[in-house]
Amino acid sequence: MSGFQQARVDLGAELRRLREAAHLSGKELAERLGWQASKVSRIENARQTATEDDVVTWGQAVGAAPDTVDDLIERARGLVERHDSWRQRHRSGLAALQEDLRDLEWRTRIIRAFEPGIVIGLLQTAEYARNIFTRVRRLYEATDDIDAAIRVRMQRQEILYDPARSFRFVLPEAVLRYRFAPLDVMRGQMDRLLAVTTLPNVEFGVIPTGALLPTTLVNPFWIYNDSLVGVATKTKEILLRDSEDIAFYAREFEELCAVAAFGEDARRLIVQVIDDYDRQPPS
Repeated sequence: MSGFQQARVDLGAELRRLREAAHLSGKELAERLGWQASKVSRIENARQTATEDDVVTWGQAVGAAPDTVDDLIERARGLVERHDSWRQRHRSGLAALQEDLRDLEWRTRIIRAFEPGIVIGLLQTAEYARNIFTRVRRLYEATDDIDAAIRVRMQRQEILYDPARSFRFVLPEAVLRYRFAPLDVMRGQMDRLLAVTTLPNVEFGVIPTGALLPTTLVNPFWIYNDSLVGVATKTKEILLRDSEDIAFYAREFEELCAVAAFGEDARRLIVQVIDDYDRQPPS
């Protein structure tokens, strides 16, 4: 077991101890917190990482001593700031990882995301996501809970329709052409992107293939408000809270936006991709 997972196990066990000391069942605690009962179980069994906010509300609900809550907050913060192994996280379950992302996104008002390899998760159709999760499961030897992971990924997308939130997404035109699924699935995914570009709180940018690039297009990254950046490599997710790191990725994001097509220009690129798919023989 990795150090990260052991720390998550230890934190979950301590939170369970506090719940039991308060003579509360998992269902009763979930009702007090306004959570689904499954979230309490996931945290206690180290299938989901408790956030600082989770720890604070949990501690209040069970009447934990302030110094105990402070200690648990530090442990939760340490988990968030660690370099996290994708293999270990995926072994905890594809759905659990999606639930972690959903919780983080619901605490965020402004999301900026750049993805150089696949369609951004918040914009994926269910069938495109199925093809991606199938590859992820094989690559990281993840548990076989693809259907559950797809359900949570689709639930995550509900926040796109919240007018109090704003989203800025950028990806290269090549991503629209990368074949991760059969042609009919790819066409459906392009239709989904066309629909997303009409949402008033979503800016969707496509970097044209012939654009003069300001930087290399290597790692995907997500900026949550102005407080956290997630950077993904093949083996780890790196979570950054340092203000200089956040400012660096914010500048890089703006540079990518400067060469991307938005609005009608982005839609024309997507339509061209659809036309190209339509000219290809069925596969």
